[in-house]
Amino acid sequence: MRPIRPPLGSSPNALETAVIDLPGSDTRHVRATRDLVCRDFRDALGSFATGVTVLTTLATDGKPVGLTISSFNTVSLDPPLILWSLACDSPRLAAFRHAGHYAVNVLAADQEVISNRFASRDEDRFDALAFTPGLAGVPLIQGCSAWFECSHEAHYPGGDHLIFLGRVQRFARGQTADPLIFHAGRYRRLHSNSER
Repeated sequence: MRPIRPPLGSSPNALETAVIDLPGSDTRHVRATRDLVCRDFRDALGSFATGVTVLTTLATDGKPVGLTISSFNTVSLDPPLILWSLACDSPRLAAFRHAGHYAVNVLAADQEVISNRFASRDEDRFDALAFTPGLAGVPLIQGCSAWFECSHEAHYPGGDHLIFLGRVQRFARGQTADPLIFHAGRYRRLHSNSER
């Protein structure tokens, strides 16, 4: 069976009844609603393990702003460019859209609590949090496995997200090598060969 594809020029909602026929896939259950397709799409994306980061910047009033994301990726080594994305309905979108600088704090395996704090609706995310000011005063969270301090290069529309391109101005690796991993809706940890 061939995949069902929406006709050219059709609306994005035409994907509501799309079925992908892959070896070993179960095509008996055709998804009829957009919500189910979106949830299934998100679950399928969750099969890809990612690191966990907290993006930090300063709002126009000088207050620190931060949020947890896993959509961080490298783009180029020369010049050093990274990208990440943020939902268009995020209450923190304006702060990052207008920021000249921001930092990518790559969380270490023991920083689940920090990830959860910055993924929550809590407004006091920086209370009692150990951080130091980086370039342009942007907060750098202590204890991370790496930091990338970036200047804003560009942003582009990407469906229901805005894609940010950052130029790395400074970076450092932490003393903790093991990163926090997210896979299939849960935090994971890397295991050394001796632990298997």
